[in-house]
Amino acid sequence: MLEGHILLDEALSEFEKLYIKKALARHKQHLSKTAVVLGIHRNTLAKRVATYKNQDLPQKGTNGSHHKKPLHYSKSA
Repeated sequence: MLEGHILLDEALSEFEKLYIKKALARHKQHLSKTAVVLGIHRNTLAKRVATYKNQDLPQKGTNGSHHKKPLHYSKSA
């Protein structure tokens, strides 16, 4: 990883994203239950999930040749 010059902040952000994704899957996409298990407020989790969704959207001006598989998150009331 260090050979690729990935910054620690980037590595931590990616780890957090994957960790939250797996926690949501384990709790059937239920934000409140997942937030309790993670030890964070439900609103904090909702904001992070929204941020991840926005990061996964194709950027304007791209020709679509660089596709990423979108993360699966569901809305919870």
